[in-house]
Amino acid sequence: MRSCDQYLIYTTQNSVRFLLISLYFFNGFALNAQQHEEKHRMDTAKVSISNFSHHFIAEIRPSYVFPTSPFYRSEVANEQLSKRAVSGHLKYSFALPKGSLGKQVYSKTQQGVGIAVFDFANHKELGTPISTYLFQTAELSKLSEFASLNYEWNFGLSTGWRPYDPFNNPGNMIIGSKLNAYINLGLFLKWQVAERYCLTTGAELTHFSNGNTEYPNAGLNMVGAKLGLMYSLSNDKSETSKEEQVVKIPTFPRHFSYDFVVFGSWRRKGIEFGNTQVASPDKYPVLGAYFAPMYNLNYRFRTGISLDGLYDGSGNVYTEDYIIGTEQPFIKPNWKQQLALGLSARADFTMPIFTISMGIGTNVLHKGGDFGGTYQSLALKTKMSRDLFLHIGYNVKDFRDPNYLMLGIGYRFNNKTPSLISF
Repeated sequence: MRSCDQYLIYTTQNSVRFLLISLYFFNGFALNAQQHEEKHRMDTAKVSISNFSHHFIAEIRPSYVFPTSPFYRSEVANEQLSKRAVSGHLKYSFALPKGSLGKQVYSKTQQGVGIAVFDFANHKELGTPISTYLFQTAELSKLSEFASLNYEWNFGLSTGWRPYDPFNNPGNMIIGSKLNAYINLGLFLKWQVAERYCLTTGAELTHFSNGNTEYPNAGLNMVGAKLGLMYSLSNDKSETSKEEQVVKIPTFPRHFSYDFVVFGSWRRKGIEFGNTQVASPDKYPVLGAYFAPMYNLNYRFRTGISLDGLYDGSGNVYTEDYIIGTEQPFIKPNWKQQLALGLSARADFTMPIFTISMGIGTNVLHKGGDFGGTYQSLALKTKMSRDLFLHIGYNVKDFRDPNYLMLGIGYRFNNKTPSLISF
């Protein structure tokens, strides 16, 4: 099993590298290839590895685990159970090419890949997870000549967990799968301590979850601190002085674009029976699509509405005369009771390569039951070409109940946003 986990980590790392490298060879191909072919050749000729700034970061992050689960609150649980955790991170980041439009618009933004090892001081029940992730960081405010306030988010996969098992690991009622999503958000101060070295100190929030694909899925949440050292292959101070002399950023062409996304996943579900909730033994498919007209206000923000179609194989599933400890089949209703059509308001925060998309909506056509109330979505869109993007998201019901993952692909029509690697 360990060799399988190592293979998964190796595959994920190489997929992430391929994704980031491929972006710059495909960015600018798709909008109107015939009209832009000559310009694209000129822009690409100017882009080389030396045009990018490259950074390596090492961090240590001590954390406190929120005791939201009975696993951490139970007095009969492992008496040596610690609510403290620590992780070590190695990261590589890069900024957009010097002199490009993207470097002017996102002058203090970096993105890259990282790998981390987590220690919860409880290998027997939780394991020793390893996470591989994408991340992005940018300056929020320059505090002085040598200090700035920055944010960072991480999004990736973690493996190496020891999941719940009713016989071999019955105490772990928070992690139900060997593979889990890793999400992190932090604020930190960046201190320039030498020509190529920066010290980072800050705070962060972390969440691990399997997105309802396995049971249990209580998730694990942490708050922590970070201490890191960043080494830059180029002189950040001299780059900053050059950036301050850069010409005025071209006016953004405001316009409507149209995102079409298809997605799918699978899920486990807890079913209400009497005064309790019982876990269905089955996995259910989820298929969906949405079409979102979006008004692009500037380089960093777009907003609009979305028409959301959904088939949820777990929708309105129920059980009768349930007996604890049995594998009784749960009853699926007619397929029409598992379809819904919704409307949602959307907001996209756009950055180089990545877009963070948020939505809130309600189903307007459905057969009731599980499809009532509201739904919320949070997604990461990762550019594969000028108009094609990967879509990884999560849907929540009524701001509290986990719904399903949204793993898919999308295409943007009428995209008039200028290429960020143009000069």
